[in-house]
Amino acid sequence: MHLKRDTFGLTLLLAAMTTLASMSNDMYIPSLPEIAAKLSAPASQVQLTLSAFLVGFAIGQIFYGPISDKIGRKPTMIVGFALYVAATIACALSSSIGFLIAARLVQSLGAAGPIILARAIVRDLYEGPRATRELSVMASITGLGPVLAPIIGGVLQNNYGWRASFTATSLFGICVGTAAFLLLPETLKTPLPGSFSPRHLRASFAIVWRNHSFRAYSAILAAAYSGIFAFVSASSFVLQTVYGLHPLQFGFAFMFAAGTMIVGTTIAGRFARRVDRTIGWAVVLMASGGTLQALGVWLAPSSVVLLIVCEMIYVLGLGMALPTLMGAAIMPFPDRAGAAASLSGIIQMTSAAVVGTLVGSLLGQSAWPLVGATLFCGLTSLLLYVATTGARRIQQA
Repeated sequence: MHLKRDTFGLTLLLAAMTTLASMSNDMYIPSLPEIAAKLSAPASQVQLTLSAFLVGFAIGQIFYGPISDKIGRKPTMIVGFALYVAATIACALSSSIGFLIAARLVQSLGAAGPIILARAIVRDLYEGPRATRELSVMASITGLGPVLAPIIGGVLQNNYGWRASFTATSLFGICVGTAAFLLLPETLKTPLPGSFSPRHLRASFAIVWRNHSFRAYSAILAAAYSGIFAFVSASSFVLQTVYGLHPLQFGFAFMFAAGTMIVGTTIAGRFARRVDRTIGWAVVLMASGGTLQALGVWLAPSSVVLLIVCEMIYVLGLGMALPTLMGAAIMPFPDRAGAAASLSGIIQMTSAAVVGTLVGSLLGQSAWPLVGATLFCGLTSLLLYVATTGARRIQQA
């Protein structure tokens, strides 16, 4: 028996699919200092396990969406789940930092499929504000991942060591993948004609890229997401090494910061028909959060509470922005929802990987690499929103 549209069960399953990335990243974050110690690696190399995930995620998205437009969402998705579980087990068995980085790259290649296809399925089933509301509800549920994962990861780290987080995420992948295989219907109504080829791939992406509003929404999305990834990639070292929190304390601090996203996505769902206004308030909040965080570290450099509160302001704006921007970016492409979701994700993850790698290379005994990235991404989101007003109006008209 398959789940039907407009049911909470379907929304919950799609949300669980999109949680793979946050579970894969956020659960093992409390273990990053121990990974550095156990595998005899500097912080910059350990941070590459996060950046490698984004690089693989971006590469995977090149293929999943367009292939699913040809052969269907479900078979493409199952391949992604299988690859994800196998690579996550390899992460748990890693004996060197190089092997762990490689396994994380493959893990993200698998995770990209379920996440991108969940968004494509929403576009298959829903139109306009209804699709935005669905993405917002999914994002609210997905927001529980960043809230709970660091706490669970901190407990696992304290009791069993760094490998336990990867064991837990592999079990999560098996459970969600099995449920998707048994319960998800095939939502692609009319496959695109012809066989899949590099030429078809380029053509699909070219059609999507030529849309001015797609480029506008995707650019804002990339800048906004890069800000939170700077926090994800650097916060473990900053909060534990610079501010002296132990893994469980870090998990709670991360929970408070990430938990604000649920509030933001709830607001986005409530105002799904006011796309541009929601994005406008979101970028103002992100720019404000980054600015206040920089002022806080300058004026009160020892206050971890102030740093977290300012991060919460940024994440509140991000929660409002993510589902709204995702929905607006893919909405013009009912026949190429997979390709649109893929290309938007490629832009988003590539930008985040660059920012995360840069922040990781600058990590030391200061919070400024993290704070500088948050400030830069918040202000860039605001500037892009102002600069792309004309392109967004074309779609709204």
